[in-house]
Amino acid sequence: MTPPSPQSPPPPLPGFDYLDTLGSGGFAEVHLYEQHLPRRRVAVKVLTGGVLDEASARQFRDEANQMAQLSSHPSIVTVYQAGIAQTGQAYLVMEYCALPNYGERYRHEVIPLEEALSVGVQIAGAVETAHRAGILHRDIKPANILVTDFHRPALADFGIAGVLGSSTAVDAYSVPWASPESLGEGGVLRAPSDVYSLAATVYTLLAGRAPFEIPGGDNSPEALIHRLNTGPAPATGRPDVPPELEAVLATALSLSPAARHTTALSFGRALQQVQQQYGLAVTPMDAIDDPFTRTGAGMGATGSYGGTVPPGPAYPTGGVPLAGTVPGGAVGTGPATGATEPPTTPYPYAPAPQTAPTVAYAPQPPTTPTVAYAQPSGAPLESTVRRAPAPSTAPVYTAEARRRPRWPGVVLDLVLVLGVAGAAAYLVFGG
Repeated sequence: MTPPSPQSPPPPLPGFDYLDTLGSGGFAEVHLYEQHLPRRRVAVKVLTGGVLDEASARQFRDEANQMAQLSSHPSIVTVYQAGIAQTGQAYLVMEYCALPNYGERYRHEVIPLEEALSVGVQIAGAVETAHRAGILHRDIKPANILVTDFHRPALADFGIAGVLGSSTAVDAYSVPWASPESLGEGGVLRAPSDVYSLAATVYTLLAGRAPFEIPGGDNSPEALIHRLNTGPAPATGRPDVPPELEAVLATALSLSPAARHTTALSFGRALQQVQQQYGLAVTPMDAIDDPFTRTGAGMGATGSYGGTVPPGPAYPTGGVPLAGTVPGGAVGTGPATGATEPPTTPYPYAPAPQTAPTVAYAPQPPTTPTVAYAQPSGAPLESTVRRAPAPSTAPVYTAEARRRPRWPGVVLDLVLVLGVAGAAAYLVFGG
């Protein structure tokens, strides 16, 4: 997304106050609004393709309803609201992620290998969940992976490209990560198209450039399309990337969709396999209705999913021509000035011993649960301890005892008193 340069005034939205413009892209502008109730800051993405016709507006509403089903996924940006403004523009109200997205980060810093793998696994779970709901993303790229306040990656813009796919040219900003079939005419898009874009994104986080970009070379959309249609993607060129990861990326970036990982889940599994093989922490992968994604069960030696996944619907590209070139003819030129150079030392990880079959997580024997509270010491506080009353020591008279006459006892007591008094007088006065 480019710096703020709104093409049109932000639309008035009931219940929201406009604060600022955050940026603009190929087919949308993002504005910062403040919601009245509940009070919070939100990001509002407004589509800039003009007023939607009736068919596009209906498709937008349908896909907005589907996106709402995905918003609970931990690696998908939460969508709060969607609608058509009074100006006729479609908009999405989403959670506001103030931290730099990965489109900004990869240009100015070297993303650690462990982080790039973790991001790839988490986003693969998000994409797999969307595919099982019948939604293709169509525009996976680093700039669409936001970072939440909890420093978790979250994929944005689900379904937006599909709304404009039949009436708007492919966004030139997305060409470096687009699959070959998405740039052709009359083709169909399936899950492997998103797998290609996700692999190209992981590649970019590692290499600091898109797979077919040449730093300082001709990176116009036409040059990029020619390169991705005529040759395999080069290696990342980063010495700390192990060869197994290079092979996973090369498979996912195959020119033919049939040669790639067939699902986002299998691609994520392959990344997990690399993590496991080199002794890195295996990142959990969340995918709806899949009992294996978090436990790692079902991951074979190749990192592929052992079960079957419905292929999902095919999405026609509609013969969409390519949009105009980016100003200056460049579509990203690798790391920006001042970016840290990639590591020059070989990858420091030795493959861990492998056994067959491989399971990502070994079950741990049950242990006695540890109480997380400190044990009290000293005497208990009087204010927090309720004590039972001490038993009474006073004589208890039964009903039968109370009915007996008490005068014999009184007479005996009187005789004893007089006797004691007389003895005392005799001792004092001596008789």
